[in-house]
Amino acid sequence: MTDGATGGGAGGVIRVLVAEDQSMVRGALRALLELEPDLTVVAEVGRGDEVLAAAREHRPDVALLDIEMPGRDGLEAARELAAELPGVRAVVLTTFGRPGFLRRAMEVGAAGFLVKDAPVAELAKAIRAVVAGERVIDRDLAAAALAIGATPLSGREADVLREAADGATVADIARTLFLSEGTVRNYLSSAIGKTGARTRVEAARVAADKGWL
Repeated sequence: MTDGATGGGAGGVIRVLVAEDQSMVRGALRALLELEPDLTVVAEVGRGDEVLAAAREHRPDVALLDIEMPGRDGLEAARELAAELPGVRAVVLTTFGRPGFLRRAMEVGAAGFLVKDAPVAELAKAIRAVVAGERVIDRDLAAAALAIGATPLSGREADVLREAADGATVADIARTLFLSEGTVRNYLSSAIGKTGARTRVEAARVAADKGWL
């Protein structure tokens, strides 16, 4: 074990926190995981900004984190756990099989990254593996991430594309990011070129699909 992980609670039972905004999916995950004799769900939350507090209170060995949640996304929640409770292993679950998300998950310290349609037996196996100090990654996504490579966007280019994706005008983006309108146009033009898109809206969609935003 590394980073102070506990390796399971009394009797070798692994304590799991489930963070998922859809209550039906969250309940199904809990029910399926608790069919495993060595796993127990000690906490459930429906928002990303509730993860750290729940982890502090319940001290799970593993946190299963959906990527898209209100309050804070799963990647940011994983970053918080890695910084403040490194003994809690974060496993990111997503319906979005985007290689860029995988790269970002690894950058923030997640111990695992799996798509939600993985069989529960595979998920249980992944939980046991990360508690043992291993890193578990969906193989297809790993191959795709290597093929795509790192994001070509700079931090500011990604910032302006995030704003553009929500329909913000150049003036809106400039005010939000404290930039001049000319600088915003330059960043948008560069981002459009790097994504091979024709418009800023298309560039934002391409970047989001690749997990660069």
